[in-house]
Amino acid sequence: MANQMTGAQIMCEALIREGVEVMFGLPGGAIMPFYFAMWDYRDRLRHILCRHEQGAGHAAEGYARSTGRVGVCIGTSGPGVTNLVTPIADAMMDSTPLLAICGQVGSHVLGKDAFQETDITGITMPITKHNYLVKDVSELPYVFKEAIHIATTGRPGPVLIDVTKDAMQKSCVPNWEVKLNLPGYKPNYQPNQKQIREAIKLLLAAKKPLIIAGNGVVMAGATEELRHFAEQLRLPVITTLHGISAFPAAHPLALGMPGMHGWVHVNKAIQDCDVLFNIGGRFDDRVTGKASTFAPHAKIIHVDIDPSEIGKNVKVAVSIVGDARITLQALLDALPDREALADLHTNASNWMEHIRDLQDKHQGKQQYRFEAVAAHMALPPYAVYEALNRTLALHGNYRLITDVGQHQMWSAQLLDNNAGPRTFITSGGSATMGFGLPASLGVAVAHPNDTVWVIAGDGGFQMTNQEMATIIQEGIKNIKVLIINNGYLGMVRQWQELFENKRYSGTPLSGPNFAKLAEAYYWKGLTVEHADGVQAAIDEALATDGPVLIDFRVEREVNVYPMVPQNASIGEMILENPKA
Repeated sequence: MANQMTGAQIMCEALIREGVEVMFGLPGGAIMPFYFAMWDYRDRLRHILCRHEQGAGHAAEGYARSTGRVGVCIGTSGPGVTNLVTPIADAMMDSTPLLAICGQVGSHVLGKDAFQETDITGITMPITKHNYLVKDVSELPYVFKEAIHIATTGRPGPVLIDVTKDAMQKSCVPNWEVKLNLPGYKPNYQPNQKQIREAIKLLLAAKKPLIIAGNGVVMAGATEELRHFAEQLRLPVITTLHGISAFPAAHPLALGMPGMHGWVHVNKAIQDCDVLFNIGGRFDDRVTGKASTFAPHAKIIHVDIDPSEIGKNVKVAVSIVGDARITLQALLDALPDREALADLHTNASNWMEHIRDLQDKHQGKQQYRFEAVAAHMALPPYAVYEALNRTLALHGNYRLITDVGQHQMWSAQLLDNNAGPRTFITSGGSATMGFGLPASLGVAVAHPNDTVWVIAGDGGFQMTNQEMATIIQEGIKNIKVLIINNGYLGMVRQWQELFENKRYSGTPLSGPNFAKLAEAYYWKGLTVEHADGVQAAIDEALATDGPVLIDFRVEREVNVYPMVPQNASIGEMILENPKA
């Protein structure tokens, strides 16, 4: 029959019907029918051939995080799909809408240890919102529709579809008129009005109010509502690592990042505040430190679309389950007139003045420490961030992507990101080394007119640097990689220095000549060893029509401060090397 389609064709058609335009993956035996069918859809479905499935998964994450749309990655059975486990787990922790499509051995040999057979639905059950094993070709239209719906609604996350090879090869007349039937899955977007009123009542009575904004603000597209809300009430705003692009760094109400490597004035503000309004953050341990000592004087208002997060880590006075944008709009609509806000405005202004005094005192000292330490170095890492800040201020249309480690925390602390939502992307919950370069691939594909700055360490970069070849093959020109190269697994070394008597076990790290490696991949490669060469190298990278890697060979043993020790209160910060 003319209207019959193979399962593989149905998979392609289903993706197109759900608005998918780009996929990242690698072919292999069990997934080959999908790739065979993909050829006929190549004008509508762009496939990007990555060099490793982990890279494909992180690229799909970068695409999703920068667009808000589902990111799609593909692997074959066995080792192909197990290589996707790391980005799937990363997406689960960071609430990233991801669809992983996997080939599986034929249904007639399932459970018989067939060649490249792996029970990937069993493996990924704890790290996906949902997953499927499809053995019947007729199920594919419904499964793909449901999977993308689950991945992108409520609290977003990864969903995996494992399709047997024979289900891809068999044919049927697809039923596209399927309707979703998910009686147990009903995300709540609308906040309860009673709780909205209770939250406003608490805020109006506050003398030391504080907003903490997380990733949920970015994912909900609520950045404008957050700004209006903060301005209407004149409340200071702190942003988590994932919330950095939720509020402009240059805004007069912006304070910076809290937590393990947060600024002193931010953590002190949390410990002193009397009402803490958390919108879209999950109070993870890197923010709270020792949870029992977190915000001890505060009545906490927690807004989250995932009810399981509310009350999980800290005690909450007012819980609001709902979408961040809809909730902020409901709060704005319920605000009293300007006259009724007068006392709050006075209290908030006095409170902000107190916080700024703390900032001047502590951040000024921190800057002095930076300068004192840097004065004895050929290339302090801070010099790279200062130069990049100057470039970002002069040239808009940029995205900042980081890998994981010391360079990541310096990026969060020191970079002035005012480019808007979805412009600071990093791996948070899983802290996956190797995330940066492949994630930038996904971001660059989605935003070809923006400069994509990647800040990476020499350790993480070596985990996935093969995706440099993918970037060249795809003709991507807008990626610029800055390697903060200190010859160590730097964050681990810092802990060993501070808490393990400098027993540097397994942390000294050799590496290639990164500039020559870049040239081998047909990138431009630059090496900088002195501070006076930093700005020129960044300027050259920006002016180059193509991907560029700069190897900044920074001072080897510089630590990230402030720092909250593990299991300590966020009020107990280390400000400099205690043995210095």
